[in-house]
Amino acid sequence: MTDGEQQDALVKRAEDEREDIFRRYELGLDPSNVVDSWENPTLEIYHKTDKYGFMHDSRLPSTRDAQEKHRTKIELERDMKWMKMLNQWPPPQDKLHKRVYKGIPNRVRILAWNKLLNVEHSIESNAGVYSRMLLLARKYSTETRQIDADVNRQFRDNMAFRERYSVKQCSLFNVLNAYSIYNSELGYCQGMACVAGVLLLFLHEEQAFWALNTLITDHKYGMHGLFIEGFPKLTRFIDHHDRIMSKIMRKLHKHFTKHNVDALLYAIKWFFVVFVERVPFSLSLRVWDIFMLDGDRVILSMAITILYLHKDELLRLKDMDAIIEYLQVKLHKNFGYSDDDAIQALERVMKKLKDLKLDVPPPAKSNEFPTRKLGVFVEADMEKKIGRRRNDYTDAEKQVITDVISRQEQNAIEVQSTVSYETSECATGDGYSMKTFESITSLATSPANSSYSLYSNGLVVTNIDSAQDSARSQSIHNLSYLQPHPALPYGLQHMRHSFSSDSDSRNRLDLDQALEVLQQQQLPLNPKSSSSQVVYIIQNGGGGRHMDEHRDIADDDDDDALSVENTRL
Repeated sequence: MTDGEQQDALVKRAEDEREDIFRRYELGLDPSNVVDSWENPTLEIYHKTDKYGFMHDSRLPSTRDAQEKHRTKIELERDMKWMKMLNQWPPPQDKLHKRVYKGIPNRVRILAWNKLLNVEHSIESNAGVYSRMLLLARKYSTETRQIDADVNRQFRDNMAFRERYSVKQCSLFNVLNAYSIYNSELGYCQGMACVAGVLLLFLHEEQAFWALNTLITDHKYGMHGLFIEGFPKLTRFIDHHDRIMSKIMRKLHKHFTKHNVDALLYAIKWFFVVFVERVPFSLSLRVWDIFMLDGDRVILSMAITILYLHKDELLRLKDMDAIIEYLQVKLHKNFGYSDDDAIQALERVMKKLKDLKLDVPPPAKSNEFPTRKLGVFVEADMEKKIGRRRNDYTDAEKQVITDVISRQEQNAIEVQSTVSYETSECATGDGYSMKTFESITSLATSPANSSYSLYSNGLVVTNIDSAQDSARSQSIHNLSYLQPHPALPYGLQHMRHSFSSDSDSRNRLDLDQALEVLQQQQLPLNPKSSSSQVVYIIQNGGGGRHMDEHRDIADDDDDDALSVENTRL
């Protein structure tokens, strides 16, 4: 067989496979559609199914408690307000903002998302496009096999997607295949299945297609840059996430660095699918509502909010695996805060990051948005038609690897510069401290994981005495904030602000006063003094001491710029 004949045979095999997969989805739940036993999970009647259709391994409660009745009453009142507002669209911006942050009622979410993403206008201005893309996909799509595999994995614990070839599974398959043709430059990326799946829980098939297109191509959301080869937006967001942590969450940032916890290990799912399957689904929907209103800056703010709310628990974990499991698994099962408390925290964090000019990352590059015209069919090359795997990295993939290595090397240098003389054995006589010193300095040759640390600038010096530390068990957080000492150009005077938590203010996030102090500091990132020695004054109960260049970091201090009262539910 000649090379040409062999290629033709492989293309024919791929076409037959694609047609067989499409035929199965076309049959759907028809009894003649043979489904392997392993593809359909068994349905047990003693499951608790929430209002979104997700099943849980517990029985339904026999009665509703008072809180659930109260929530139902509030949601019914919001239903009426939202219906009135949707009939008078668009509403005043401040009114829309207030109601979205309070939560879109589940029964009107289909209407609200249609309005927020301007779906009906997209359908009217592109009449017939979706059906044409679907026909082309059936004949030419090279992504069908992968899409079929991902559809069979998506939301299998949800009643809408649980049965193989169910209506929603078929809709998801169609939307993803049609979009792989419509946006030929992007094609298909696995994260898109989750995004489209969430949309299909509330929208019809064609509505979900155009909503997906808006999220991917509109500059307000820009998910094209997350899914395109090389993931340029993911890299940009990870870098900015590290920048925020290094400036206002220095203690947690250092803790993550010490234990090799790179943001890539926990934030990919946060950024790719807007926190679905990483926080409870009801909370992720609230974040999606705000994401559709305010755009992608919400993602960065929510990431910081999660870390702040759970900072104490994360600082107690001394192992990379434990930290990652906590962020990726445990928070999804039990977030520890009500949805309302979490969204109130998010709103405050967004406001404060905006005040600090940290809410928006550096501008996107051109490769984060489509360069080809959408809806124009582009036939795939022979390698894609055959479905042959590549054996080497593309230039974009090589650049991603280079960027990661560069970040690791930069971080290793910064970690070395933050190691205090106090942690060494010659200063403390503590063998364990010496091991800690060695483990940190060894990061220069290991995958160290964050960047933009401010520790190397010697800007953070605080102290919390033992009495204050013991008071944390009473849910009282005494945090220290720094302001320039009037007598020294680069001196810092210790100031204390206390926030207490009582039974009437559980889970309250009190950030305003804390950040006002940070904003007033205007700490220089690069001191102009040519001297290598920077003197700081620390006052603690009236006492003061001088520190030289060897003792410019107090490792055990809580130097975060925000205050979170972390009372647990």
